Amino acid sequence: MPEDKERDHKKLGRELDLFTFSELVGSGLPLWTPKGTVLRQELDTFVWELRSKYDYQRVTIPHITKRSLYETSGHWEKFADDLFKITAREEREYALKPMNCPHHTQIFARRPHSYREMPQRYAETTMVYRDEQSGELNGLTRVLSITQDDSHVFCRTSQIKEEFLKIWNIIDTFYKQFGFTDLKVRLSFHDPKAPERYLGTPEIWKNAEDALRQIAQERGADSFEAPGEAALYGPKLDFIASDSIGRQHQVATIQLDLNLPERFDLYCINEKGEHERIVMIHSAIMGSIERFTAVLLEHTAGILPLWLAPIQARVLPVSEKHTAYANEVMSELKTANIRTDIDDANESLGKKIRNAKTEKIPYLIVVGDAEVEAKTISIDSRDHGKLDTISVADFMVRVTDEIKRRA
Repeated sequence: MPEDKERDHKKLGRELDLFTFSELVGSGLPLWTPKGTVLRQELDTFVWELRSKYDYQRVTIPHITKRSLYETSGHWEKFADDLFKITAREEREYALKPMNCPHHTQIFARRPHSYREMPQRYAETTMVYRDEQSGELNGLTRVLSITQDDSHVFCRTSQIKEEFLKIWNIIDTFYKQFGFTDLKVRLSFHDPKAPERYLGTPEIWKNAEDALRQIAQERGADSFEAPGEAALYGPKLDFIASDSIGRQHQVATIQLDLNLPERFDLYCINEKGEHERIVMIHSAIMGSIERFTAVLLEHTAGILPLWLAPIQARVLPVSEKHTAYANEVMSELKTANIRTDIDDANESLGKKIRNAKTEKIPYLIVVGDAEVEAKTISIDSRDHGKLDTISVADFMVRVTDEIKRRA
């Protein structure tokens, strides 16, 4: 379909100058430009704001690990073909991390935790690396370097439901912001006919899947079961979003893990002073920043909301004699943290406006003789057409409020 081609995130990524690929760096390894990095940071900041309301704590881990960590977790055995392996000096074996959960278990396990300290909620946005086949790589939707807005909640069995619902609230809030209001939920369960694909006993899997089934029912979710779609270590809730042209995309995920706590002997000290086995809840709100960026670009056709736009306003001097005032305007807007640039090329105003509209910049600020004399600016909005001629101060108030509200 022609509309699909116009919305292709690879095409939009080039036009908006968000990311690029290099044969020297390698397929499946996107390079994010300054503009694309602004977009990534704004998305991640939004997720963190939502998580911080529920007392998540940031953690940081390295990008490699000894083989022994993934042998203990079970990933070396079950996930070996997808690992980037590293042989260091003295024939020591390491791997680039394909996921963060084994590392995070070791942060939790650094000391004993009382039941009063539970849950412990860790969050980190970091890259993981998976050795995908070259023929499967595609733009940002299938890459070798995957940026996860990852979190792990270490909690008691009695706290599973409450923690799942808190994460679900974050997911609902995040996706409503972009107009995804009809999320479906896939109950991704294990395939009992292929137990060799998973960690843990049938009893562990039954308990975990029953818990997720009950949570989805109580939430009143539009859900369906999908045997065989579980993670290596546990069942999950996968959220499915429909975009503006009706296509469906898997986005966020919440996963219940009863296996890694067993394999790493994770526990808390309960009210009786005994070791009580805990559980882990894995979640990623965007799934990955790369894949969500692709979905978002195609959903919006690249028309990003003001708060996300890498360039929020562009100043257009009508001619060279207006450039000095245009630079003053740009400097004032930057002091208000409005991302602003200037097009002072020796081109006609019409061409400057066309270029800015191709880049889908939310606000164009035109300054000519009248504006220089009155110390005002003329505003053209991408979404609402021509607006008033107003003072820079009034524009700053208007736009700052719009950004703050994520309108």
